[in-house]
Amino acid sequence: MPAPVIDYYVFAQSPYAYMGHARFCALAERFGATVNLLPMDGAVVFPATGGLPLPKRAPARISYRMEELKRWRSVLALPMHVQPKFFPVAGNPASLMMLAAAQHGQTAALRYADAVFKAVWERELDIADAAVLQQLAGECGLDADALAATAAHSDMQARFEAISQQAIAAEVFGAPTYVLDGERFWGQDRLDFLERALAAQAGDQPA
Repeated sequence: MPAPVIDYYVFAQSPYAYMGHARFCALAERFGATVNLLPMDGAVVFPATGGLPLPKRAPARISYRMEELKRWRSVLALPMHVQPKFFPVAGNPASLMMLAAAQHGQTAALRYADAVFKAVWERELDIADAAVLQQLAGECGLDADALAATAAHSDMQARFEAISQQAIAAEVFGAPTYVLDGERFWGQDRLDFLERALAAQAGDQPA
């Protein structure tokens, strides 16, 4: 049986991608899945799919979001700042670096994504700062200068733009979204459903 393939759509600055990343990576590893890390541009995906960036949401939605972040932080026992110093923050520079890291394979891509998520939500670093992004690359054992050069190439920008259009075509509207055989699982709180789908595919249990 071929290995499952999961399209992993994220926003670089997403708190929920941060919350689910370690558990998702462990799940993918357990089932031997191939993961396509697909960072999206929120400025493109949100308006095309009926979403709003955080500052434009209704006050009731903003306040409830904060309640949820605090709940999940407690449940998952994460060292998370629910109102980090650099948030909202532009995610595109980090997304391009993620795509550059993906040129070095799945492990490098997921490791770098982990570093980006933690930079925002644990370390309160500015992921819009090129120096920070290169620092993270070095910490991940990647050549920071080479990664930055790759990220700056027009091919990476084109790839980033194509991923956002791919997300819209796949009816992906939020992050993280995990897509397995065309089936969407939106949110880190849907990892249990993704696990069931992977297990069913492997013949371990019914869907």
